[in-house]
Amino acid sequence: MSYLFTMDSLVSFLVLVVLEIVLGIDNVIFVSIILNRLPNKDQKKGRFTWMVTGMVMRSILLFGLTWLLAQKGKSVITVFEKSFDLSSLVMLAGGLFLIYKTVKEIHEKLEGDADIEAGIVSKPLSFSNAVFQIILIDMVFSFDSIITAGGTAKHIEIMIAAVVIAMIIMFLFSPAISSFIHKHPTLKMLALSFLVMIGFVLLVEGWNSEQLHDMQLKNYVYFAMAFSFAVELMNMKERKKKRKPVELHEPKL
Repeated sequence: MSYLFTMDSLVSFLVLVVLEIVLGIDNVIFVSIILNRLPNKDQKKGRFTWMVTGMVMRSILLFGLTWLLAQKGKSVITVFEKSFDLSSLVMLAGGLFLIYKTVKEIHEKLEGDADIEAGIVSKPLSFSNAVFQIILIDMVFSFDSIITAGGTAKHIEIMIAAVVIAMIIMFLFSPAISSFIHKHPTLKMLALSFLVMIGFVLLVEGWNSEQLHDMQLKNYVYFAMAFSFAVELMNMKERKKKRKPVELHEPKL
């Protein structure tokens, strides 16, 4: 076990923790938006469930990393002479789900009154439904983090330890992120827009991952997200004393 405490192992552990947190930011945003639709009494339980299932899922995927990498390029289904492996199918399904869920959320935030006037009442999200959505999208986001772990660390113990620490850090900071996004409507809409972009990136990666990496599309998307976030922070500082922000429609819990 002494190999776990060498300088190389410690450096790879720290680097991997940071990478896991960075790659998990979009996951935290999605989870925060979903949890905000739960009754207050269920939000803490939902967040804890997300942390535990995230740790378990990533640990299982890490143990199966060799098998997952071996499936890369192995056709599972062919449509119109286009072959898709397991990873591609997961990315395509995850991208479609993320775009659908995010656009639906945007509609409810902006046109909630119109739906109420038309007799359409948005039901509160059930705990089981929220957990299912969180686990589903967490599984999609896990692929990137697991591949990153496999390329950064050499030992499975370091990978699992880094994933667990990263999940705990995200769990501890997710209430603050959730509350901050919830209090600022523009940030919430930006976060939803980011999720649409991420869903699109997942679709491109599922369709042709090699072309995605050649175009460096992820770098452009994350730069756009960071730049937009920085601009909005400056806007928030400017309008802080001027007027109260608008209120988005929320489900009645």
